[in-house]
Amino acid sequence: MEKTTSIVRFRQSGAVDDPLTELAREGARRILAEALAAEADAFVAAFADERLEDGRRRVVRHGSGPERAIQTGIGSVEVRRPKVRDRDTATSEKLRFTSAILPKWARRTKSLDALLPVLYLRGVSTGDFQDALAALLGKDAPNLSPDVIARLTGRWKADYEAWLERDLSARHYVYIWADGVYLQARMEPQAECMLVIIGATPEGRKELVGFQVGSRESAQSWRELLIDLKARGLSLAPELAIGDGALGFWTALEQVFPTTRHQRCWVHKVANVLNKVPKSLVPNMKSDLRDIHHAETRAAAEAAIDHFVEKYGAKYQKAVACLTRDRETLLAFFEFPAEHWDHLRTSNPIESVFATVRHRTVRTKGALSQTTARIIVFALLKAASQKWRRLKGENQLPKVIEGVRFRDGVPVTDARDQNAA
Repeated sequence: MEKTTSIVRFRQSGAVDDPLTELAREGARRILAEALAAEADAFVAAFADERLEDGRRRVVRHGSGPERAIQTGIGSVEVRRPKVRDRDTATSEKLRFTSAILPKWARRTKSLDALLPVLYLRGVSTGDFQDALAALLGKDAPNLSPDVIARLTGRWKADYEAWLERDLSARHYVYIWADGVYLQARMEPQAECMLVIIGATPEGRKELVGFQVGSRESAQSWRELLIDLKARGLSLAPELAIGDGALGFWTALEQVFPTTRHQRCWVHKVANVLNKVPKSLVPNMKSDLRDIHHAETRAAAEAAIDHFVEKYGAKYQKAVACLTRDRETLLAFFEFPAEHWDHLRTSNPIESVFATVRHRTVRTKGALSQTTARIIVFALLKAASQKWRRLKGENQLPKVIEGVRFRDGVPVTDARDQNAA
């Protein structure tokens, strides 16, 4: 009898069978190819009426470029970029197709670019980047040598320095949010305070306006940051600033932009008030505080504050005092468009931006200078800014800029009411 031999292939070290990941890659590859083809077809269709002298179309599809691997969060995805040809030889100004989905020289996704500063902040040395990426993205992870990482950090530094020197004379921020964020990303022996200002443009977009390492949250540190912004051309004062009541920011703001109105952050205020009462009381008190900052009118909010004082004043004086001492600045948002209230009641635009940074920055071995820390965190902020939420009701922003008065979120049209407002 003839014997049959079966060969069993042993699993190699580092090899992982993951059909789900392979399926995801294949799906991503097909979807990307279809999206790129649709993008090229749309470009060709936009010039369908452009004809040559012999009647042929001027702009046509022209095959595809060579296959290249794009590094993504699910590993390497191979793709061919469609090519488009302008057949008009009589003009020197050719119509050129540029993909918004896949730029000409792109080799990795923006999310992967954002991963690199995260790894750096987590304490991964440049020599260990390749192993870290292989563990996250698989064996086909991009080959990032220490020299490549050094060039990347050099690019981050150049971007950061250019951003610091940018001209602000043409910028106008209707609202600004300010906060001091503490990180301990290899910055020993104590946490550094990142002073951050985000602004809302007249178009409703949010931008990183100011960012530097400060000496805790002192008025002097905030003043230096605000004066620097003003020196680079930011002459128009914001209409409203939103921040935590404990900041030295408010003193500095009064000195540099005295006409800007103040709005205390309700998220911080609620937390501060609840810290002064027993945990058993927190649910009920939290509900009462929500009735204040979610009131439909200022009068209703004032009544809710009075009810809060009457309900808790006898036994919890510290909690009541914490709330009432900022009464006016807590209710400033009522004099701005109701569409903006969700944005104006809190400094969470900064908190949410730094959530990813803070959660990924822990005490690790080694030393990271303040300069390097600023550059790395700036790279993270730049990546995060692509997802910042626009202001709702951006059509109301021109009214705010023009000085239209609002009462309970509604524009005041009567002249006598304008004066009263």
